Amino acid sequence: MRGFVATRTGTATKTDTPIVETPQSISVVTTDQVKNQGAESVGAALRYTAGVSGDVNGGSDTRFGGLQIRGFDMTMPGLYLDGLRQPSSNYVHFLGLEPYGAERLEVLKGPSSVMYGGSGTGGILNYVSKLPTAQQFGEISVSGGSFNRYQGQFDMGGSANKDGTVLWRLTGAVRDGETQVDFTKDNRIFIAPAVTFKPNEATTITLLANYQKDTAGWGLQFLPASGTAFANNGRTISNTRFGGEPNFNQFNTELATVGYLFSHDFNDAITFRQNLRYSWMHNEQRSFYGTGYASAADEAAGLMSRAGSAGESTINSFAVDNQLQGKFVTGALSHTTLFGIDYRNTSFRDYASTYSTDKINLFAPVYTNSWTDLGLTDDTGIKQSQVGIYAQDQIKIGKLSFLLGGRQDFVTTDLDSYLYSTSAKTDASAFTSRAAVIYNFDNGVAPYFSYSESFLPVLSVNAAGDLLKPETGVQYEVGVKYQPAGINALITLAAFDLTRSNVVTYAPPSYYAEQTGQVRSRGIELEGTATLAEGFNVRAAYAYVDAVVTQDPVNVGNRPTTVPLNRFSLWGDYTLQGGPLAGVQVGGGIRYVGATFGDEANTFKVPASTVVDALLAYTRDNYRLALNVTNIADTRYVAACYGYTSCFYAEGRKAVAKLTYRW
Repeated sequence: MRGFVATRTGTATKTDTPIVETPQSISVVTTDQVKNQGAESVGAALRYTAGVSGDVNGGSDTRFGGLQIRGFDMTMPGLYLDGLRQPSSNYVHFLGLEPYGAERLEVLKGPSSVMYGGSGTGGILNYVSKLPTAQQFGEISVSGGSFNRYQGQFDMGGSANKDGTVLWRLTGAVRDGETQVDFTKDNRIFIAPAVTFKPNEATTITLLANYQKDTAGWGLQFLPASGTAFANNGRTISNTRFGGEPNFNQFNTELATVGYLFSHDFNDAITFRQNLRYSWMHNEQRSFYGTGYASAADEAAGLMSRAGSAGESTINSFAVDNQLQGKFVTGALSHTTLFGIDYRNTSFRDYASTYSTDKINLFAPVYTNSWTDLGLTDDTGIKQSQVGIYAQDQIKIGKLSFLLGGRQDFVTTDLDSYLYSTSAKTDASAFTSRAAVIYNFDNGVAPYFSYSESFLPVLSVNAAGDLLKPETGVQYEVGVKYQPAGINALITLAAFDLTRSNVVTYAPPSYYAEQTGQVRSRGIELEGTATLAEGFNVRAAYAYVDAVVTQDPVNVGNRPTTVPLNRFSLWGDYTLQGGPLAGVQVGGGIRYVGATFGDEANTFKVPASTVVDALLAYTRDNYRLALNVTNIADTRYVAACYGYTSCFYAEGRKAVAKLTYRW
């Protein structure tokens, strides 16, 4: 897929339907967009996507949290790898996956349980892996830049034999670096092999795996609102400030996945597909985090209290999705029908101990590297199995298309609290549905309407160790898509009304799950992408999201934290096609995020922010030299607050130079 414009996707329907014929909002971030914008994380790659934020908590977050879709936090339930969910524990998740291993990132907005079972109300993010191709190719890059970050990466593959029945690909990256935050490393090793076998024209099987090891500290710093979101006696805390203890600062993660994608065509009308994956993750972490000012005197002195935590998490998950697709005609109606059965079994175990240490002066810190172990506070194991049976029919009559789908899920969750020698078990089931209609005019205009539902058995416990009720969601969406003839462009305008019930939040610093009632999100999204033959790429996005708490013991009528009313972004780049400067590429973008409330009571706001990014590159023969600068003015601003004690700075200016050789 070349350029910024994707025309087809399998995420929304699992049937490789053109986006302009898909009656639901979906945004695709292509490899070229990631490359041109110099995105170094999945969150950064989503910065120019309408209604989506991948780094709500700021770009220095080495936990890679803060995935928000249509006003809802989808960090824990929202990530899928090649169509199979990557589950989370109470403490860790898979959103830190290396973006260089992705062919594209697809965001399906709104409830999607009919296709994916237990999934979040806001939508899903599908990380689509790079797969082998018949074309022989290779590239290798070296880069360096701000925060002492140096990275090498490679991607190569092609046909392993003369008849093209065996294809291969190998992708990898190695990074040694730091972050904006003092004393915080961000090192990585990533490798992803893939092999495709084509024994005949009807059958394809791709074996794929990845392994990633991150050695890092806590880039996410829990700083008070006084001194970040607003001034502390005229003073502001540095956005490089580390509020913990340097020798008690670790966030190390190993993850691996292995599986296959299988497809067999019985004939021109019937296809069977099976996607299977085993995923594993182990995390070790420890840190001291800020708990705010204990008194007005401490606030005046800049003395922040701190608490500490150290723990381990291990996740194991097996998932398989079986699909039988058929194409047939009944009278004037043509059908693409899909039947599926999927299964997922996930287990995780979390350990955590708490620690205490002295206060720290945020304006003149002195680190003592001394602390007291207060003992084990969490030792929880959870196992969850889910079976789903689903069906979908895409019906076309001329230019009019209908989509009807339904699914039945059965879920069993077992909890073992080894700390308190207690256990619990719950069973849950739900039927979810989706119905939609779209009309494709000859001029490329396609108005549509859709209704969809979600069901999410929560894979978490609250602070008391209790299992939570399943979340549910309902969305009504109306919109229009436009794909102009003769121009490589796609524009989508959508209005949505989305309600999420039994809402689960993971509020820092404990990150225990809390169930707070019901939230409604209504809004409008406008997104357009274009890649023109003259070397011009553009992506524009605007989102208006009016989220409000509709059921809660205290905060009914308030807006959730971290959700801006308005968000706007615009990116463009141009490559000179002729003359002595042929191959020179210039580009830039602007990102605006509106003000958000900093606490659930809506007593203070986090100010709006505007930042500018830039690109300068030169390509000649097989070489490309590029310089990407994000937040070029080095604007200091707060990305998010979760109350007066937990505010997170956004990333300041970052410059990265990269040299790439392709063959």
